[in-house]
Amino acid sequence: MSTTNSFSALNLKPELLAVVQELGFSSMTPIQEQSIPVLLTGKDLIGQSKTGSGKTAAFILPILNQLELNQKTLQAVIICPTRELATQVLTEVRKLGRKLEGLQTISLTGGGQTGREQQLELEKGVQIAVGTPGRILDLATKGRLFLDDVKTVVLDEADKMFDMGFIMEIKNLMRELPVQRQTVLFSATFTDAVLDLSRRYQKNPQKITITEAPESLLIEEVTYDSEEADKANNLMRVLQQHQAESCLIFCNTKNAVNDLMNRFSDLKASAVSLHGDLEQKDREKVMALFKNGSAKILVATDVAARGLDIENLELVINYDFPLQPETYVHRIGRTGRAGKSGTAVTLLSARDALKLIEIEGVTGRKFQKPSLGFKNQFGLNWEWKQSPMQTLMISGGRKNKIRPGDILGALTGAAGGLKAADIGKIEMYDTYTYVAVRSDSANHAFNSLRNGKIKAQKFQVKILK
Repeated sequence: MSTTNSFSALNLKPELLAVVQELGFSSMTPIQEQSIPVLLTGKDLIGQSKTGSGKTAAFILPILNQLELNQKTLQAVIICPTRELATQVLTEVRKLGRKLEGLQTISLTGGGQTGREQQLELEKGVQIAVGTPGRILDLATKGRLFLDDVKTVVLDEADKMFDMGFIMEIKNLMRELPVQRQTVLFSATFTDAVLDLSRRYQKNPQKITITEAPESLLIEEVTYDSEEADKANNLMRVLQQHQAESCLIFCNTKNAVNDLMNRFSDLKASAVSLHGDLEQKDREKVMALFKNGSAKILVATDVAARGLDIENLELVINYDFPLQPETYVHRIGRTGRAGKSGTAVTLLSARDALKLIEIEGVTGRKFQKPSLGFKNQFGLNWEWKQSPMQTLMISGGRKNKIRPGDILGALTGAAGGLKAADIGKIEMYDTYTYVAVRSDSANHAFNSLRNGKIKAQKFQVKILK
């Protein structure tokens, strides 16, 4: 029996409905309920919704539903402001489209592959491309990316593209696309630039605005008074008082990230860091370690953390006070997602008191302001030092024609001998793969893979620390 806001009420391919059911999506979020029926008709749409609202699936499902799978040409382009968001969106495309036989996708960003490598992938036949404006435009203008058969173009987080200075790339890219197409814009805010883009490139778009963000109501928002000189020690006390499986700590600068990482290193805490100077491969490694539970603390700047989608993140800490109210909303939106509860802690100096009032005005919510208890001031709870998982890095990936199931089989088969419950997330890239394994089984898994084979192939394996 289906209700009006259930996915089963939509005219989707059986393969897509099966995946939606497997993923446990029982009903549509408001943005999905209003957007998907419109997009399935091929109409243009401009949508406003906040992070964590389910907008990614709202545009991916209609694209997947309308693909001609026997046609090996590019039919949909999804443009994102950052590599991280593009990676997240592509992961969702592959997850939702995993039962569609013949589906071919590609990431077109400036990190990882060269333009020549991406051209070779494109020549094999790709139906969906997800990438950043600069790289997509570069490939298109050099004749390496053919856009003639594109039916749908999506601009995700359009306001951020303008904030990051991509206006000319977007305008030039739009000139390269077919006139007859479906154009979809999603933005957290309808700025003048976004509305101008809509007027220029959309045809009678359906305008959808979702103002409520129910997830934020599940976030406990707390501030603790802390002057600059005491901030690092107070952070440790916050971590002692707030127990969580994982924690994301926001800093305003790369130097602050590095200073905290030095402190965590001295305390032997299970922590990793993310900032704008990291190479793409290093960023992927850091995110794999954090998302799979091999690192319990992630220290990051705002630029590095934009677009991150982290499941079951229980605790966010604003170590440095956010520079803008919108930044605060974005930061705490990393927790309390998909119906889960979370805690957002902000360290507050006297000079930030007026900014706090401004944030309360924007969110319409009041902060809790308890006193910070006194525990072992310079220590750290054991829970923040031990991780339930360790990560193995395997020197093979998609280009080696191996799949996550092949790695799982090697670890749980006769040679590996592990239970499926011992194995966590498997993150596969073109030439390498990260596998999370329970810490007490990591050495056994390492020896099994080093001495055995995956799909009749030998690969180098190492345990990441």
